[in-house]
Amino acid sequence: MFSAIVADLDGTIYRGDSPIPGAIETFEQLRDRGLEVCFFSNNPTRSRRAYAQRLREMGIQAAPSEILSAGTVTTTFLRRHHATDPIYVVGDPGLVTLIEDAGLTVTEAPERAVVLVSSWTDQFDYEQLARAYRAGQGETVFLGTDPDMLIPAAGGRLQPGSGAITHAIAGVLDRAPDRVLGKPSSEAVRMVRETLDSDLEDCLIVGDRLDTDIQLGERAGMSTAVVETGIAADRAETRVDPQPDHTLGSIGELPSLL
Repeated sequence: MFSAIVADLDGTIYRGDSPIPGAIETFEQLRDRGLEVCFFSNNPTRSRRAYAQRLREMGIQAAPSEILSAGTVTTTFLRRHHATDPIYVVGDPGLVTLIEDAGLTVTEAPERAVVLVSSWTDQFDYEQLARAYRAGQGETVFLGTDPDMLIPAAGGRLQPGSGAITHAIAGVLDRAPDRVLGKPSSEAVRMVRETLDSDLEDCLIVGDRLDTDIQLGERAGMSTAVVETGIAADRAETRVDPQPDHTLGSIGELPSLL
């Protein structure tokens, strides 16, 4: 039925540091059936290698080449379009490391910025907002790593994500970002296409968010399935378009759909 699975991570495969019941067995079955797998998170703070290691520690086989994230989409976009431009980053140190490891130039001087990148950081405060305002003046390119307004936190709570910080910066700049990367952007669709050998029409995307995971699948021409173990359940997102092709109680029900 499908030749590849694109799977969200937090809220779909795991919550916090624990795999969703049935996740390990599901991915063992996918491998046994010879399906391609792509893991795709909108968390922009970790490297491909770090995500693969985290999954393996949970008992799920994963290689760095099978991992995509809002961080990898952002760094790839920057390499392709702003390879020599000074970049000012409002974001987690992990994102800064990803950008620097890609051979790009991060500046700590807002006035030097040709590109302003906005993302999640738990250190966001008035001073960072003021510096972002200075960085975003003139013809500076304004990018958000991902649109997630809320993200999972410890204890099953939700907390503001990259989208909330980007909205705050957009408010003081009085302009929308030039691009918001990560799922469900066209850049994210392109990276899924480049990662998988399968045609996207033969893929199923599984995630817990209608506005990112399911919308990405719709834009890419993939079949879609939402799980009720993450944001969709936490926020009663089932009232939001686009609607998925399938609804699963959890990732553990995926083999029965296949």
